[in-house]
Order: sequence, then structure tokens, then C-alpha cells
Amino acid sequence: MTEPLDPTALAAALAVALPLAGALAALVLGRRAGDVIVVTGPAMTLVALALAIGIVETGPARIAVGGFAPPLGIALVADGLAATFVATTLVVMAAALAIARGGLVARLRETRRGYAFVALAHLAWGALNAVFLSGDLFNLYVALELLSLAAIALVALEGKPETLAAAIRYAWFALTGSLLYLAGAILLYAQTGTLDIALVAVRVGDGPTTLVAGALMTAGLCAKTALFPLHAWLPSAHAGAPAPASAILSALVPKASFVVLARLWLEALPALATPALGTLLGGLGAAAIVYGSVLALRQERLKLLVAYSTIAQIGYLFLLFPLAGGALGTQPWATGAWSGAMLHGVSHALAKAAMFLAAGLVLARLGHDRIAGLSGLARDMPMTAFAIGLSAVTLMGLPPSGGFIAKYLLLVAAFGSGQWAWALVMLGGGLLAALYLFPVLGRLFAKEDAETTEPAGPMPSRVRAAIPLLLAALAIALGFASALPTTLLAIGRPGAAAEGLE
Repeated sequence: MTEPLDPTALAAALAVALPLAGALAALVLGRRAGDVIVVTGPAMTLVALALAIGIVETGPARIAVGGFAPPLGIALVADGLAATFVATTLVVMAAALAIARGGLVARLRETRRGYAFVALAHLAWGALNAVFLSGDLFNLYVALELLSLAAIALVALEGKPETLAAAIRYAWFALTGSLLYLAGAILLYAQTGTLDIALVAVRVGDGPTTLVAGALMTAGLCAKTALFPLHAWLPSAHAGAPAPASAILSALVPKASFVVLARLWLEALPALATPALGTLLGGLGAAAIVYGSVLALRQERLKLLVAYSTIAQIGYLFLLFPLAGGALGTQPWATGAWSGAMLHGVSHALAKAAMFLAAGLVLARLGHDRIAGLSGLARDMPMTAFAIGLSAVTLMGLPPSGGFIAKYLLLVAAFGSGQWAWALVMLGGGLLAALYLFPVLGRLFAKEDAETTEPAGPMPSRVRAAIPLLLAALAIALGFASALPTTLLAIGRPGAAAEGLE
């Protein structure tokens, strides 16, 4: 008799296949490509729910693709981390595609770029889910490459000279990162005879070959994540792309390479994740927090401010490594650090997507996004201004947002481990975020002055204005319902973060 199909395995497969099918459908439909989200959105909602429910009920699952188990075949890993980011990707992608349907796609309806955006966004969607669900280092390489190709094309979509230059710079960083990652993967394969993460963890040694492989892969992934000082491609790419593309690029793309980095050091090579490595990655993250925040303070355009803020917010993710155990084994604070870092990734994705989408609405309404010309905009666009305000609350880490809970967990881990320096960096980062975000809010809710620009475009519809507000509200609601994602993140988490204070 044929064994019944495992619902979790089916959901994992569909999480990758459906968005890729949506990309093909967008190419076929042409001018009606914007309608694809009407099908893929509800379908992927069911898939994400099935994946999360299956993991909660039966625990993490390893799925042999095609029935061939590693090392001959490749495996998908459906755990709490994968389910959390598959759901986050669904929310952000649906929002970006929905707002583009009435804006970017409608504006470019008569050109190939209109339906190209829909196809590229779905291609990136499938690649992101493949990254979050893959348990094989080479399969992760393929998924990351697919994601990079889609992301570079999204940056260059408008065809302007400045965006083409930004896309070329992004391509150089992405290609370099890919080559470094692939070189490290080859070295690991030569040593272990497999690239399956679970098997690598069992077979790998602690010799110089492994250290070189880990260093190469880490450097490549840090370049793709835009971790300081490998961040030079990010501001121009994110700020120059169309707003829906910027939302995808900032909220989701860096998270993919970060998740791979976390799986590499906490699952594949945990014995080599020494305190020295944690201090190095944490130090780079701390530098990113300070550097990105200081440059955000100097920006005169809203989208550039949000882009530099992304550099700073990415830095918080890397505080996971000095706090989550690694070679030190299970530590009392490790679970909180794991939950805090990943919850920060989710909160940042929602808030940053909301911020970029709102900035796009402002740009379409005013014809510019100069901060000095935003005075009194809250009277003209109250929902958009409120969305920016709620997003700012999350990015600053103020209660009751999800950003506050995430940073609170990281702070508890830092204090619990006696690593006060990381706590001071986080507190300083929150203060710097307030310094560059409060002037924007002050402008939005101030009375109009001489610098206020007259509207250059039509008022966005209520539906389009509600989309970034909904994302920002979800980021706030995450603080009230943080038990749900933290419970999901606990399922199948790495051994170094398996126990401890939550």
C-alpha cells in the first residue's frame, strides 16, 4: 500500500513550489500579472498555517526530497525557525504585491517592467522559502543565488542610471559572497563527503580545513547580509528601488543569509562556534548598530534614512552569536538570546516593510521624500503617518512592540551572561534610533511651514494606505502575542539554545 502523504512534507514542498508557479503565471498573464497575488496569497496562507500546525503537533520534520535520503539526496528541514520565517515572508510579500498592484504594477502596466516585478517578487518568495526550509549547504547556495538574482533585478527594475549603478554594485557583492560561500562548502564536502547540515555536524573535524571553510562561508554570508563593513551596497540599492521592492529587499533578503549563518554555526559547526568567533561577529554587529545609526542621523531623505536604519537593525541579529552558547554548550541565557534575535528579525521585517511602503506612498503623493518637506503631512495622509509612527516605535524597541520584547530578551541574555558590553550597545542603539526617528515624526505631525511641499500626485486609496498601517500594527501586536512565535521558534532549535531562560 502507498503510504499517506505527510501534510508537513506537502506544506514544505508547496511553500517553495507555489511562489515559483506564481512567477511563471505572471509571465504568462502579462498585463494582468498583478492578479496573481489574488491566488498565491490565500494559497500560501493555507500552506503557512499547515506548516506551522504540523510542526506544533508532530515536532520538527526532515523531508527527503524525492524519497532519497542524505547523503545521496537532499533534505528539507521543517522546524520552528523555518515556519516562523515562512509566515513572515508571506505577510511581507502579500503586502508588497498588494500595494504594488494598485501602484507600481498599474503605472508600468503597458511595459514589461510591470509584470516583471510580480514575477521577480514571486521568484524571490520561492527562493526565500527554499532558504528557510533547506537542510543542505549546497541547496542553500542554489536558493541564495536565485534570491540574489531576483533581488538585483528588483533594484534595477526602474531602469534609471542610479538604480542600474546600485544594482551593479549589489551584483559584485552578491557574486563575491557566493564564491566565498561556495569555496567553503566545497572544502567541507571534501572533508565530510556530505553537505547535509545534520551529517556535517556529526562528521566534521576541528582541523584547519574546517576553520578555513567556516571563515569563507561566514565572510560570504556576511556580505550578503550587509553586515558592517560589507554593507556598502545596501543604502543605494534599498533606497533607489521602487518602494514595494525596497520593502522586500530590506525586510526579507538579509534575513535569508542570516538564517543560513545561524544554521551554519549553531547546527552544522557548533563545536567550532568558540567565544572568539562569537565576540568577532557580535563586535561587527555592535559596530553596525552604531555606524548605521550615525549615518541615519545625517540623511535628508526618508528612504535613505530607512535604508541606513536597516544596517543598524541587522547588527542586533548578530548579537545572537556571543550569547547563544555555541562551543560553550547549553547556557542558562541561550534560549532567550535565540528567541530574542529571531523575534527581532520578525519584528524588523514587519516594521521595515511598513516604513518603506509608507515612504513610497509619501513619494507618490509629494513627488519627493525629503524629510524637511514632510511638515504637516499627517493631516493630509493620517494613515500613512500613523504607520510610520508605529514602525518607529518597533524600531526604537519601545513597549509594547515586538521590537521591545526581542531586545528585552537579548538584554536579559547579555546581563545574565555577564556580557554587559552588548547590553550597553543595545541601549545606545535604541537611543540613537530615537534620535533619527523622532525628527521625522516631529515633521509629520507638526504644523505646515514654508518648506512644506504641495501635493504632486493623487491621494492613495484607503486600501493602499491601510496596508503599511496593518504591517506596522502587526509589529506592535507581536509584543502582546510574543508567546506564539517564541513557542514556535522553540521547536527544533539548535542544541546550544535548547535550554535556559526564555
